[in-house]
Amino acid sequence: MWKKMLEELNQQGIKPRVLIVDDQPINIRLLNDVFTEQFDVLMATTGEKALALAKEQQPDLILLDIIMPEMDGYEVCRRLKADPLTEFIPVIFVTAETEADVEAYGFEIGAVDFIAKPINPAVVRARAITHLTLKLYMDNMRNIAWLDGLTGLLNRRRFDELLTKNWLLCRREQRPIALLMMDVDFFKRYNDHYGHLAGDDCLRTIASTLKATLHRPADLAFRYGGEEFACLLPFTDEKGAIFCANAILEALKALELPHATSDIGPFVTLSIGIAWTIPTQAGSWTQLLHDADTALYQSKSAGRNRVSSLHTTDG
Repeated sequence: MWKKMLEELNQQGIKPRVLIVDDQPINIRLLNDVFTEQFDVLMATTGEKALALAKEQQPDLILLDIIMPEMDGYEVCRRLKADPLTEFIPVIFVTAETEADVEAYGFEIGAVDFIAKPINPAVVRARAITHLTLKLYMDNMRNIAWLDGLTGLLNRRRFDELLTKNWLLCRREQRPIALLMMDVDFFKRYNDHYGHLAGDDCLRTIASTLKATLHRPADLAFRYGGEEFACLLPFTDEKGAIFCANAILEALKALELPHATSDIGPFVTLSIGIAWTIPTQAGSWTQLLHDADTALYQSKSAGRNRVSSLHTTDG
C-alpha cells in the first residue's frame, strides 16, 4: 500500500519531506541513503537548526536523535509540539537509548515512535512510511474540519484556535504579531445586483487573491464570516502588515472585478483594519482582535478601500 502511495506521489512530482536531526554527520548520511530516492531530505546537526528548518520547510516527518549537545532531542520535541506551525509533524526518535523509561518519556512529550541505533534501513523505511501515511490521512481529516466549504480558506473555528496559539508563540519568543481584518465593500449591494451565485464567485476570487498574496508558510488566511476575511501574520510588525495589506488591495485592484453599485468605483474593493503588537503577559489576543475590528471600522468611516492600523497595548 505504502509503495503504491509513494509511487503515485512521485509520479505527480511530489516528494514527502523528511528532516533528519543528528549531531553526527555519519548518522545523517546513513539515514539519507534510506530516503534520498523517493523523499526530499533535510538535514540538521543542532537542535536550533532543526527548529528553524521545521518552521521554514514544514517537513512531513522528523527523525530526531536524543543525545545532542546544547539542546537535546527531548527539548527539540517539546518545542516542536508547543509551536502551532510544527505541532502536527510526527517525530520519531532515533537513538541508542533502549531503557523503557526513555521511551515512555519520549511518548509523553509527543514522539510517535522509536528506532534503535545502529539502524536497520528496512525497519527505518517501513516505520517512517507508516507514520507518513498516518500523517497524510490526518492532514486530510483536519483540512476537512478546518476549511470553509465555499472559499477553501481556513474557517472561523480554526481562526480562533490559531489566533490563540500564535499569540502564545509570539509572546514566548517576544516577537510581533499582526492581524488583518477585512470586509468586502458594499457586498450586500453586489449580491442584490449580480445575484448570490455571482456573490459566491466573488468571495472565492478574493480568497484566491489572499492565498496568492501571502507567501510565508506561517501567514494564514481565513474566512471570518459572510463577506469578512482575516489574515494572521505571526512575526510581523506594523510595517510588514501594512505592506501585506496594500499588496492585497493592489492584487484585487488588478483583477478589476465589476461592482456597478459601489460608491467607491466600478470594481470590487476591500476595507482593511490592522492591529499589531508584541504580546506581553498582561496583554490578550482578544484585545488584538478588538483593535483590528476598530481599525477596520476606521477604514470604512474614512471612505473604504483603504488600510488603517492600530498598535494594541495592554491597557
